[in-house]
Amino acid sequence: MKVHIVGGGPGGLYLAILLKRQDPAHDITIWERNRPDDTFGFGVVFSDRTQSHLASADPESHGAITESFAQWDAIDVHYRGRTLRSHGHGFAGLSRKRLLGILYDRARELGVRVNFRDEVTDVEAVRDADLVVGADGLNSLVRRTYETAFSPTLDVRPNRYVWLGSDKSLDAFTFSFRENDAGLFMLHAYQFAKAESTFIVECDEATWRGSKLAVEDEAATIQYLEGVFAAELEGHRLVGNRSRWIQFTTVKNAHWSHENVVLIGDAAHTAHFSIGSGTKLAMEDVIALAASLKGAPTVRAALERYESERRPQTDSIQRAAQCSLEWFENARRYTGLDPVRFNFSLLTRSLRVTHENLRVRDAAVIDEADRWFVEASGETPTLKPTEGTTVPPMFVPFELRGMRLENRVVVSPMCQYSAVDGVPNEWHLVHLGSRAIGGAGLVIAEMTNVSPEGRITPGCAGLWNRPQMEAWRRVVEFVHGRSRSKIGIQLAHAGRKASTELPWRGGGPLKEGAWPVIGPSAVPWAKGYPVPAAMDRTAMDRIRDAFVASTRLADEAGFDLVEVHMAHGYLLSAFLSPLSNVRTDEYGGDLAGRARFPLEVFDAVRRVWPESKPISVRISATDWEAGGFDDDDAVALSRMLKERGVDLVDVSSGGTSATARPQYGRLYQTPFADRIRNEVGVATMAVGAISTYDDVNTILLAGRADLVALARAHLADPYFVLHSARELGVADSLWPDQYKLAASVRHLVK
Repeated sequence: MKVHIVGGGPGGLYLAILLKRQDPAHDITIWERNRPDDTFGFGVVFSDRTQSHLASADPESHGAITESFAQWDAIDVHYRGRTLRSHGHGFAGLSRKRLLGILYDRARELGVRVNFRDEVTDVEAVRDADLVVGADGLNSLVRRTYETAFSPTLDVRPNRYVWLGSDKSLDAFTFSFRENDAGLFMLHAYQFAKAESTFIVECDEATWRGSKLAVEDEAATIQYLEGVFAAELEGHRLVGNRSRWIQFTTVKNAHWSHENVVLIGDAAHTAHFSIGSGTKLAMEDVIALAASLKGAPTVRAALERYESERRPQTDSIQRAAQCSLEWFENARRYTGLDPVRFNFSLLTRSLRVTHENLRVRDAAVIDEADRWFVEASGETPTLKPTEGTTVPPMFVPFELRGMRLENRVVVSPMCQYSAVDGVPNEWHLVHLGSRAIGGAGLVIAEMTNVSPEGRITPGCAGLWNRPQMEAWRRVVEFVHGRSRSKIGIQLAHAGRKASTELPWRGGGPLKEGAWPVIGPSAVPWAKGYPVPAAMDRTAMDRIRDAFVASTRLADEAGFDLVEVHMAHGYLLSAFLSPLSNVRTDEYGGDLAGRARFPLEVFDAVRRVWPESKPISVRISATDWEAGGFDDDDAVALSRMLKERGVDLVDVSSGGTSATARPQYGRLYQTPFADRIRNEVGVATMAVGAISTYDDVNTILLAGRADLVALARAHLADPYFVLHSARELGVADSLWPDQYKLAASVRHLVK
């Protein structure tokens, strides 16, 4: 096979090595525009996992690489006068120049032709090969040449960073946060050779401009940053290597291959330096590509296999990298946190490292953090840990006004579509009652509608008459009498999403028994759905009063909390989103106008809901669609709600547009709750793809939310909280007397 590789960095060299190992007859040429001893940057970082992959792929080069490693297992975080160290992280660094030398020597030994100072300016000129590989980095010519086929997106991020080196030795990966008159500077530093370390300094645009440093003035940058990080340098110096203030670019491509051309490394995808090096990712790409080429019937089949198998891994890495880079972009949000919480937030920023994962790495760090959480809460946990453990965050009580929750796990409101004429029945009693017995601190009844026309389906629950109130009171009395849980109710009107069939009957608009739908504007939910009647002031008064009447009935039924539903495209949410609210009067236009009616409803509900009882609001923090309600709007709306006395913002997303494309993934909505909590200063509840007690504890300890709501996890296991308590070593006093015989049973079926 004849192969042309454009780019002689570590990725290109390593691919040539692996292909030559597979078949020495392969004819491989690398085209590199730089000289052999040119290199940019200083050191590269490999995780333990990556090292094992390299050992299997080419033991010879791996042996030379490991001999050059500087290894560490600790992370130091310098923040507000403290240094917090955690162990068990398992990384190694080495000089990029040394790595290139090792790979070049190995490639030459195997018979690879490397053409240095020979830049490819026309990719078509090297297409006379079975395979052409674009290993030419961020500004890839190969990618630009076939841009239509690859369909790249390049997201230039707002922060500035500069890549420097130092003769300071470090025995841990070092993060440091230093503020001066210009702003906040953040250091990412690690050793890669004896008395040689990489010092990457990052800051936001405002800080960089405040420093008055120029993009290309390397000498001034070094002098300035030696002053900022004098404590970390301890008299040592910084050095440059064509060091410029640049912005990170997140590269994605819809496709990685075109005919016989394939992209690897930064040409195909980038991941922020705060979670690892691009070199690491490129070499992992190469291992996957070489494996796909081995024995493949055609090059085209191999490239398709490579992308299908490798892309899920890089997508996961890029999601984690996005969370990590956004943490640093918004680091000012966290600089008021206590050092213990700040450290935990930093270590778990990518959402891949968790509370339990850190416990395995360094149990002392988690014990200290858990103890801090209890002390900072000012609460005395009801449950006691077994000897030698601490109470985890999820079992630390939480108060909202006069409601005290024994733990911070919430059963999220989940529509059951099982009511008759809006009246809840035995299904609702068992559904909610079993989750209360299961130990949740708070159980929230499903979206309950304030009028018959406000129901999504004929099976939706309501609270507009006394029979419904009495049925709900039966559920509330069971929860209060038979469990330690509190219970809330979510009040709503479905708006333009009303009058639809039950989900298990196919959904969509009702064909029989339909009722008229309303909305802020005459914009249907989707094609084939009825056009809602645009509400006038009379209709607004009627709906506001219906919310008030339902709130009074909720109080009479004994609910501990009421939640106003302003999410998922239902009536109040439809007012908030510019995708569904195109009014030109005072109830449309900018956010203040679009929020006018939803806030009027909230104010009316707050006035009649007892002062001692808390009120929450569920919002969709983003429409997941260009031109829609976004996370900036969510922050602004949360500020408005806070001023009006909201106690809790329940942060969901989406459901507002039939054409939206949410970025689903584990904990994908948690960053919205994090931002609102830490920027607005209001209690939040995280929800969405949260399924383990580990995730719950991580979210709470990091300060991303105050409560955590789980939906599907509670459908799968009504006793989620009881089982979590048992696994975490918390006393089994949560278990009801009737079930205590089973409290110690871990596996009923093997």
